[in-house]
Amino acid sequence: MKKDRSLYDYGECHTCGEHMEEKRIKQEFWIRNKLVVVENVPAGVCPQCGEKVLKADVGRWVTALLLENSKRLRKTRTISVPVFSFAEENV
Repeated sequence: MKKDRSLYDYGECHTCGEHMEEKRIKQEFWIRNKLVVVENVPAGVCPQCGEKVLKADVGRWVTALLLENSKRLRKTRTISVPVFSFAEENV
């Protein structure tokens, strides 16, 4: 029998004070100078300002996935991502 999992209470947004809602998001990380996107990550998302927070156990799981499973990362799909540098003289 499957457990009924209630949603985690992420509390209030530390940026604007609105109550956070649990959603599944795409979260990006820079690992060894490469951009990695993890899909379907449970997170608290502020409906007012869009601030996102992860629970500590989710953060640890993502860290383990990215750092300890380098062979698994090599088997994932990859894309080229353009990178631009902000130059002060352009302001």
